[in-house]
Amino acid sequence: MTEPLSVLNPKEVPKHRDALQEKYDKEPKRKEQDLTSEHAKLPIPTGWRILVLPFKMKEKTKGGILITDDVVERAQVASTCGLVLALGPDCYKDKERYPKGPWCKKGSWVVFARYAGSRIKIDGGEVRLLNDDEVLATVENPEDIFHDY
Repeated sequence: MTEPLSVLNPKEVPKHRDALQEKYDKEPKRKEQDLTSEHAKLPIPTGWRILVLPFKMKEKTKGGILITDDVVERAQVASTCGLVLALGPDCYKDKERYPKGPWCKKGSWVVFARYAGSRIKIDGGEVRLLNDDEVLATVENPEDIFHDY
């Protein structure tokens, strides 16, 4: 049984929707023996798969209008941008298909089809596992890509 939020340390309770990304950024690099870290909770992509954290839109527009949680969640499902968290060992190894090398790397923002990959629910959000050929493009800033509201 879980403890009520009032019992938890206030530092452990996420204050906003980007908490999963912040936890991931703050964690040291994954070690095989460290099974309690946030990294250990993320799936490790195998073969030619890529682990992507979908972009989450801001809860407030540039003009200061608050966006409801329902709209934010719908936009998250429809999101077509994501941050590459990890690449499987065989990504972009086929020199015939990828003669110019990899299309993306860890830390790249990528664009993918709306229903591409497998959605995996994890503590604090959702990640996707894409095949290396499902990456359509890379972008510098995911906020430049229009997201349905």
